Amino acid sequence: MASKQPLGNSSRRTFLKHTTGLVGLTLAPMNQADYIAPSSSVVQGATDLTLRINGRVYPLRAEPRTTLLDALREYLHLTGTKKGCDHGQCGACTVHVNGERITSCLTLAIMQQGKDITTIEGLSKGDDSATARLHPVQEAFLKHDGFQCGYCTPGQIMSAVACIREGHATSDHQCREWMSGNICRCGAYANILAAIREVASAQ
Repeated sequence: MASKQPLGNSSRRTFLKHTTGLVGLTLAPMNQADYIAPSSSVVQGATDLTLRINGRVYPLRAEPRTTLLDALREYLHLTGTKKGCDHGQCGACTVHVNGERITSCLTLAIMQQGKDITTIEGLSKGDDSATARLHPVQEAFLKHDGFQCGYCTPGQIMSAVACIREGHATSDHQCREWMSGNICRCGAYANILAAIREVASAQ
C-alpha cells in the first residue's frame, strides 16, 4: 500500500486557490441579467393573478400557494409590510382586506382577488412623498415616538387604524386587548398606546 505523502506547499496553494475561488463565486453579486424575477413565467405551476392594492390594480404571475405577504414583498416590491414570524403570531405583516385587518402571511394571494387590499403604503394621502399627508395614526406614532427599531411599526399602525375604526380603543385596557396580536420586541408599548389613544379620543 502506498504511503501517504505530506501535503506540500504547492498542494496547499492549489487548495487555497480553489477554495478562495469558490467562496468568491458564492459571495459575488448576481448580475441583473442573471436574476429571474419571481413573477416570471418560468415559475413552475404559476398562474395569472390580479390584486387591487391601495387603489391600484396589479397583475402578477405566481404559484397558487403564494401567500399574500410574499406576493406583496417578493412579487410587487411593496416592502412596507414586514415578514416577522411567518406564522401569524407577531402581527408585523398586518394589512387590511375590505377594511378588516388580517395577517397577510396566513392567507393566499389567490384568495384575495377582487378585494380591496390596503398596505402601509396606502395610508398616506398623495403620491408625491414631498407633499403626501400622513394618516393621523402615523403622525401620532411620530409624535409619541411609538417605535424603536421600527420593524413592527407598519403592522402596529395597520392594526391601530383598524382598532380605532372598530371602536376597540375606548380605554387603555381595551386597546391593549385588541392590539395584543402585535408584538413589539423593543417594548415601545406605552408610546404605541399613547399614540392610539390620542387619535381615538380625537375622533
